[in-house]
Amino acid sequence: MTSSLRPHGDRKPSSSSDQQTQQAQPARQPPRTPSGRQRDAFFDNAKYLAIVLVGVGHAWGQILDGNRTVETLYRVLYTFHMPAFIIISGYFSRSFDLSPKRVKRLITGVAVPYLVFEIAYTLHRRVSEDPQADFSLLDPTYLLWFLCALFVWRLTTPIWQTVRWPLPIALVIAALASVTPTIDNDLNMQRVLQFLPCFVLGLLLRPEHFHLVRRRAVRIWSVPVVAAALVIGWWSVPRMETGWFYRNAAVQDTGGPWWSGPVLTLALFGCSVVLSVCFFAWVPGRRMWFTALGAGTIYGYLLHGFLVKEGSYAGWFQHSFLDEPLGEIGLTVLGAAVITLLCTKPVQRVLRYVVEPRMDWAFKRDPGDSARARDRRDEDAGGTRTTPAGASAPSGGGEKVSV
Repeated sequence: MTSSLRPHGDRKPSSSSDQQTQQAQPARQPPRTPSGRQRDAFFDNAKYLAIVLVGVGHAWGQILDGNRTVETLYRVLYTFHMPAFIIISGYFSRSFDLSPKRVKRLITGVAVPYLVFEIAYTLHRRVSEDPQADFSLLDPTYLLWFLCALFVWRLTTPIWQTVRWPLPIALVIAALASVTPTIDNDLNMQRVLQFLPCFVLGLLLRPEHFHLVRRRAVRIWSVPVVAAALVIGWWSVPRMETGWFYRNAAVQDTGGPWWSGPVLTLALFGCSVVLSVCFFAWVPGRRMWFTALGAGTIYGYLLHGFLVKEGSYAGWFQHSFLDEPLGEIGLTVLGAAVITLLCTKPVQRVLRYVVEPRMDWAFKRDPGDSARARDRRDEDAGGTRTTPAGASAPSGGGEKVSV
């Protein structure tokens, strides 16, 4: 199997003549972010595959009644698909601080989309099911809990990067939440606290950790591990409440003894980490046909819920065809296809103004950016500008300064 960590995988070095031919041809550069940094294909692939599993899981959730096979797959999927997505979110939140630039991005990329889609989901429910449905900005509708959680987690990032034992502390908080029924539904705090260890784990990870889980030995061992998870999932269906996999309630609300809360919290976290490792081990590290879709996963996440909810309101999932294996497979394929379409560039272009708004008008100008802009104008007025490499660059007096 070709390793994505080597320049040429497992291929032999090319001959000198081949190297000269390759040098003569312009190299294809990976896509770059607006800041000029190259995107990592592995993480884009992981985000896309994780969001596809989220969509498939929501589709399966509508046909669980009396279907032990689907519920087994559903439980295994819910053990790791959101934890894996949250681990990635934590990994990319490592640089978060309370600087104006980061806070602005948190507001425009998380808080504003939450407000917009909370209103949109409520209006959709009023039209399709309940004309009297209330607006509630503190009680997230359906999948919007993740935006609330991400907002809280990122605000607390400086704390986790300061304390000495961040992961054990996060696990203790999650365990305490699991035995605290007085935590109400405001901002879905049970999920915020019970999924917190996954986010903190992502903050602690480094690139070398992802390199370790993508080794050939880990890929091989992941096969029997996933098989064992399926067996345990099948065994658990008649013996364990599915609601535990949502992490949205205290143990007292399920009728279990208080001590089972911390036990299940730690057990689910361990299982989530193990299955997430198996997932990351099989994520391709090279560019694939779906790699570019990894940049649009938030669109697929926020939009597919309208289709799932509409299907629930209209009774689409009550069709007897979905009780047959062919219908279940068809629903799975349809869920993956819909998520894929919603992550595409045309959808991003149409909805970027609500999902990723700039909103420069709503924020004060950063004094640091203003000072850098003045320095650049002074350099331009002098006729030269120093490049990062120390070389002289042509005057750019007519170039607009981005702030």
